[in-house]
Amino acid sequence: MKQKLHSESSGCCNDEHKHHENHNHNHNHDNHNHDHNHDGEFNLKNEVLPLVAILSLYVPGVIFENQLHNTFYSIGEYLLFIPAYLLSGWSVLKTAGRNILKGRVFDETFLMTVATLGAIAIHKLPEAVGVMLFYKIGELFQDIAVSRSRSSIKALLEVRPDYANIQIEGELKKVPPETVNIGDIIVVKPGEKIPLDGEIIDGNSQVDTSALTGESVPRSVRLGETVLAGMINKMGVLSIKVTKLFDDSSIAKIVDLVQNAKSKKAETEKFITKFARYYTPIVVFTSLAVAILPPLFIPGATSSEWVYRALILLVISCPCGLVISIPLGYFGGVGGAAKRGILVKGSTFLDTLNAVNTVVFDKTGTLTQGVFKVVEIVPRNGYNEPELLQLAAKVESHSNHPIAQSILKAYGGKIDDSEVRDYEEIAGYGIRAKVDNRVAIAGSDRLLHRENIAHDNCQLEGTVVHLAVDNIYAGYIVIADELKEDARQAIQTLKRMGVKRTVMLTGDNQAIASRIAQQLGIDAYEAELLPEEKVNAIEKLLSTAGKHGKVAFVGDGINDAPVIARADVGMAMGGLGSDAAIETADIVIMTDAPSKVAEAIQIARKTRTIVWQNIIFALVIKAVFIGLGIFGIATMWEAVFADVGVALLAIFNATRVMK
Repeated sequence: MKQKLHSESSGCCNDEHKHHENHNHNHNHDNHNHDHNHDGEFNLKNEVLPLVAILSLYVPGVIFENQLHNTFYSIGEYLLFIPAYLLSGWSVLKTAGRNILKGRVFDETFLMTVATLGAIAIHKLPEAVGVMLFYKIGELFQDIAVSRSRSSIKALLEVRPDYANIQIEGELKKVPPETVNIGDIIVVKPGEKIPLDGEIIDGNSQVDTSALTGESVPRSVRLGETVLAGMINKMGVLSIKVTKLFDDSSIAKIVDLVQNAKSKKAETEKFITKFARYYTPIVVFTSLAVAILPPLFIPGATSSEWVYRALILLVISCPCGLVISIPLGYFGGVGGAAKRGILVKGSTFLDTLNAVNTVVFDKTGTLTQGVFKVVEIVPRNGYNEPELLQLAAKVESHSNHPIAQSILKAYGGKIDDSEVRDYEEIAGYGIRAKVDNRVAIAGSDRLLHRENIAHDNCQLEGTVVHLAVDNIYAGYIVIADELKEDARQAIQTLKRMGVKRTVMLTGDNQAIASRIAQQLGIDAYEAELLPEEKVNAIEKLLSTAGKHGKVAFVGDGINDAPVIARADVGMAMGGLGSDAAIETADIVIMTDAPSKVAEAIQIARKTRTIVWQNIIFALVIKAVFIGLGIFGIATMWEAVFADVGVALLAIFNATRVMK
């Protein structure tokens, strides 16, 4: 079938200019071990049952402490509190022991172990169990928060297609894409996203490739051609022979990236890890000094009193509030973003977003919908707008080209096929047909020149369909890519938030780029760019962003992947975005809404605020209670509050990010 080409004043981008640049993030994985495996499925029931068992021992023990203490050798006290201690603190004791064997002595588990065993040694059993119990409760709340965050991420990933129609024994069945093998035959119906890469063995159609190429015009595909996962089948039913497994698809890579997101730590998290490394030994040796020195130099000071103060100091000094709540704050930020359709691949990118002062957008598929719409009808020589639109609809009625479909959609009426005869597509120019026994043409400016038809304007902006009847010019129809509903709001919100510059980079021509930039209020734009020229443009912006300023780029196609990789923060439209763009991006907007860019920055700022609130709160409270502990004012119960209470409050504060 001949491919009809309308005149498009949008820039032409040849396939050989589209470079797919692979971008691999290389990250150092921290070996900071937690006893709880947050990568596994969280089961609240499994966590609550041990707590119930501990409380059933601990609560009666506290209520009847005096009676139990007065039993033979205090055996009643030990029978209740030691099992409760082991049940609540086994994971801490095990982790401390394992870390000591590996040479990592000074951490929060070591502090808790020494402090609680010391408390048991001086017969402060309820306090020892209390430290472990409240720590376990803190871990439970942490697990609940992490689980909520992971659920948000899983729900977000479900936005992407998760099934394939496969032919099994002559029947069509929906199956998970993971179960499809190379060589299997899948069927893709109109409107469905192609789930796996493959070769067409039956059928022909038009597919929306805007997600892969950044081009807004769908292309025809037929027998023998290769189609890629992520393309949208627009028209006919396609039978496709699979050439790549699901594990090679973007969705599998995204899941893997989410699971490894914790390796991409924010600078604040790294700071706390380093802080704890030096802080913990100082606390241990200070506590040791508090236990040993005063009885030697202060008259009347007893060893038991100062050992107790030293143990209190150890419990107070545990950095649990920081070690737990700060990573949780960032994870909460990631989960909160996921609930809003924004996939952040690591907390480090939340930190970087805080410094963004320049946001750069691609045009097609990012700020615009990547679909055609009639925006202007200009009649000439006695025609009016309805007549010209009806004429265009009749001429285009036999075409399945997207431009023709946009005209038919704008017309909206029924067309009698008997009124249209001798339909002919003129390759590279347009269409000729007899309409109501008159010869009508519709197509490019070149078609008018070829037919020697006089017309008044050859330099028109956008995609233009010219019409003539019996060699007399009848007017033209302008068809444009439609702006996304929230595009203007996205730019306005960014400016209100203090983003200094908004920029658009596009392969389209100057006239279209200028019009879009004016409509949206974008500060600057560059047009008619090839993919490699976009990289050069982003390099210039990076050099002028300032010492502490960062540049974010938002795109959606394969041709955007190199630019996404080069920016300080790369953001991809994930609903229809290409595999390359999504894999390369640091942040994926699964709803394809440009307004989510501002929302991502807002979440990053809120996360940073909450994390620093936790740091300051924890350090101030601990400093106060350390002073009280040294002077003998704070008891072990105040120490428990200063440690686990601060951790719990910090955890609750961190979960605000997800709301």
